Amino acid sequence: MRHALIRHPDFPCAAVTGITVAVSRERGRLSLDYIAQGKIGDVWVPLGAEPLRTNALWKHTCLEAFVRPAGGAGYCELNLAPSGQWAAYLFDDTRAGMRDAAVAAPPITMGVTDAKLWLRAQVMLDALAGFADAPWQVGVTAVIEETNGRRSYWSLRHAAGRPDFHHSDGFALEIPAA
Repeated sequence: MRHALIRHPDFPCAAVTGITVAVSRERGRLSLDYIAQGKIGDVWVPLGAEPLRTNALWKHTCLEAFVRPAGGAGYCELNLAPSGQWAAYLFDDTRAGMRDAAVAAPPITMGVTDAKLWLRAQVMLDALAGFADAPWQVGVTAVIEETNGRRSYWSLRHAAGRPDFHHSDGFALEIPAA
């Protein structure tokens, strides 16, 4: 099942008309399949980098997921760039106790046409403390940077106020334990 992301109303985007994502869980693996549609030539798409763990990917076009064991305060933030670069962080609570998450480099595939950008990634999360046998609450998000430098923020559900993907209101999708 595909889920539509909602653009934050305070941050317009002329390039992207919609973003959908399919999310699934199988044997401890979170699978994400994003599709952004619109005038993709007007999106700043970082291409062709080494698929390395890289900080600050969210400053440019980046597809993200926030995952926490149901009922917990701690969560994992995943940043996936069209370049193949990625990052994974653990937090003890909202924006507190940030550190690198011990996850393997996720396989990331992507493609781009004039009208569509797609990215697929799979991230093993069961090795993280508390994730293996718990249902997951997931926030799926995207930062889209246009070639003119303007950014828009997309999520399944936005908290009130400025965009804040770490806010608990954004963990809108429930995925049962395996």
